[in-house]
Amino acid sequence: MFTKILIANRGEIACRVIKTARRMGIATVAVYSDADANARHVRLADEAVRIGPAAARESYLRADKILEVARATGAQAVHPGYGFLSENDAFADACAEAGIVFIGPPASAIRAMGSKSAAKALMDKAGVPLTPGYHGDQQEPAFLAEQAACIGYPVLIKASAGGGGKGMRRVDRAEDFESALASCQREAINAFGDQHVLVEKYVLRPRHIEIQVFGDTQGDCVYLFERDCSVQRRHQKVLEEAPAPGMTPERRAAMGQAAVEAAKAVGYVGAGTVEFIANQDGSFYFMEMNTRLQVEHPVTEMITGLDLVEWQLRVASGEPLPLRQEQLTLDGHALEARIYAEDPDRGFLPSTGRLVHLVPPAESDHVRVDTGVEQGDEISPHYDPMIAKLIVWDRDRPRALARMRAALAQYRVVGVSNNVEFLQRLVTAPAFANADLDTALIERENAVLFPAAQPVPQAVWALAALAELQREAQGVRDDSPWSVLDGWRLNSTTLRTLTLRLGDEVQPVGVAYVSGGHELTIGGQLLTVRGQFGPSGTVHAQIGERRVSAAVVTSGEKRQVFFEGRSWPVTVVGALSAGGGGDDHAGGLKAPMPGKVIALIATAGSVVEKGTPLLVLEAMKMEHTISAPAKGRVKAFHFAAGDQVTDGVDLVDFEVEVQP
Repeated sequence: MFTKILIANRGEIACRVIKTARRMGIATVAVYSDADANARHVRLADEAVRIGPAAARESYLRADKILEVARATGAQAVHPGYGFLSENDAFADACAEAGIVFIGPPASAIRAMGSKSAAKALMDKAGVPLTPGYHGDQQEPAFLAEQAACIGYPVLIKASAGGGGKGMRRVDRAEDFESALASCQREAINAFGDQHVLVEKYVLRPRHIEIQVFGDTQGDCVYLFERDCSVQRRHQKVLEEAPAPGMTPERRAAMGQAAVEAAKAVGYVGAGTVEFIANQDGSFYFMEMNTRLQVEHPVTEMITGLDLVEWQLRVASGEPLPLRQEQLTLDGHALEARIYAEDPDRGFLPSTGRLVHLVPPAESDHVRVDTGVEQGDEISPHYDPMIAKLIVWDRDRPRALARMRAALAQYRVVGVSNNVEFLQRLVTAPAFANADLDTALIERENAVLFPAAQPVPQAVWALAALAELQREAQGVRDDSPWSVLDGWRLNSTTLRTLTLRLGDEVQPVGVAYVSGGHELTIGGQLLTVRGQFGPSGTVHAQIGERRVSAAVVTSGEKRQVFFEGRSWPVTVVGALSAGGGGDDHAGGLKAPMPGKVIALIATAGSVVEKGTPLLVLEAMKMEHTISAPAKGRVKAFHFAAGDQVTDGVDLVDFEVEVQP
């Protein structure tokens, strides 16, 4: 077994590998970019070495620098994690040439499965079922459009070297094919350095089911059951679970055997995932093989009781697989939710900033949190905006769902937009709760997942006001009677108004000071409010006749109220603050986040309809289209293709057409 390994990755997966290595008595070396100098994986590792600037291409993608660090620190092996160099056959070859073990499959297997087109040809020869489509090398747009017409719409365009939903588009009409192809190719060349795509029949109401496989150097290979990854947005997984709901033993065995045949066809070693598109009728098609550990591997660990990173380390050191197929057992049900710094209400746009407050649910035999960040850390624009993976387990799916609902209700994140509340709505949506699954579930359940805004509960206003009043009281000197903020006056009771805002809703709160608390007038109703805030902003408050448990976190002018499983960002409006909560772009369209302008689609001077794409912005490795907010004229663009932009800058000078 190795005594020291280098982890050629960052964030959550680097921390995950460190945890197992430490338990096995293996020393770890972390590498980091300038953006990650104080990152959690750097703090956890036994050693850490800087490898370059923030940009991944100058740090985490520099194979030469990583191998130089491995040699200098005496690391015997490199664990690539997932992403970055994990599926880079040249890096695997370079490790072998340097006499350093690559903790993953041989380079030949990565090459065989690295191209979706080549992999499908290989799987066809091995007898693994394939989705109808074009997987060849001809890439002329007109030719690919002809293939799409022959396949029949809807079709799916996919980057051949891709993964993680990048370089992938569903196309429903022939007239949309050319623009979708161009977008896929741009995204693919930026993410993978290869714009080669394939075109396949889009299976209606498909389920995305993947099989975890493991091979060793002795030629043995097993499958560790399946995961259902159907709940996705932008072809990126949001929720995963194991086992797949409704999976019969016969179908599991058939898919497992097909996955093992796929792995054996390329001489696979280590952890890998064979992904299938499954029809509602029980048929399934090979989609791709990921030649690495998957983000969602914890759900497999929870239902098998195994540590897949330990298996990786043992297999890479030459040991045989720890268990044979007949020794593997499946126990209970597990779910994983990906906690992201993103705004679901703005098309899941990634969010950046400091994690002012971060309190995950307590871990136990039923709840696990895998994360690469802690309170006070930054979510930067340079990498994936994942905050954590929340994994739960219980005896069956209904009880696991209850665990997930409870754990999400306890998750508190302040400082960046996040998807916790969206995930809460998702796991309680009837379609998901009843396992009516397919990859379009989020779009199909839009009305449930994105409900119309509701009035702010009275208790939320009361809690935010109480937090602000106690903050004021604690922020003054306590050695003088003149600093006591209890509203005392010689001949009367003092009244004041505290103005709060949440979105467009403004709430004046009348405040009167009474013994041991306050009388608050909210919406014309008088309430006596008492409560004392404890650690992390927790409070047990009396609001009128009601007792509630909640938490309020102060972040600048915001009082983030966590109440009844939801988060309410209430703003304290100062006496001299300007009113109004709308977005007045004054003729401009602003960048929703830092990024790079990829393409200008409209022409300066042109008149466009509402919703017409104007330009494409790339941020957080994904493309985001900026569209016309109304019918009007594009007067000018403020940036050219290739320009970097900051959050909130005007991108387009746009003149809305005045209706007669």
